[in-house]
Amino acid sequence: MRGELLDKFGIFICDLKVSSLILFKEQSKPGRCIVAYKDHVSEIIDISEEERIAFMEDVAHAARAIHAAFHPDKLNYGAYGDTGCHLHMHLCPKYKDGDEWGGTFQMNPQKTYLSEDEYADMIERIKAAL
Repeated sequence: MRGELLDKFGIFICDLKVSSLILFKEQSKPGRCIVAYKDHVSEIIDISEEERIAFMEDVAHAARAIHAAFHPDKLNYGAYGDTGCHLHMHLCPKYKDGDEWGGTFQMNPQKTYLSEDEYADMIERIKAAL
């Protein structure tokens, strides 16, 4: 999950136990990230129980960091993959005063993109909370 494909939608933050943590470039929901499993598998049933537990621990670890760094009112979790068949989970912060509160988030509304410095600041906030 590095290189050209990643560069289209995200910025690598760090490696976790069995996953990579990625900042989603479209930031209409401040702090939105993706936790992508380290190996190329399509389904959560394609990995062992031990690996599933470790993957979910990575998701929880990232969620705690997003809560600490951005203080969302709710964090939504989305596991999709019908167009990109790689095991990953979207962590989408929701804010009561933001758009889409009480509804399903748009996958990529393409509304909010940041400067390189703003992305770097977000990444540092997340890393400090990990």
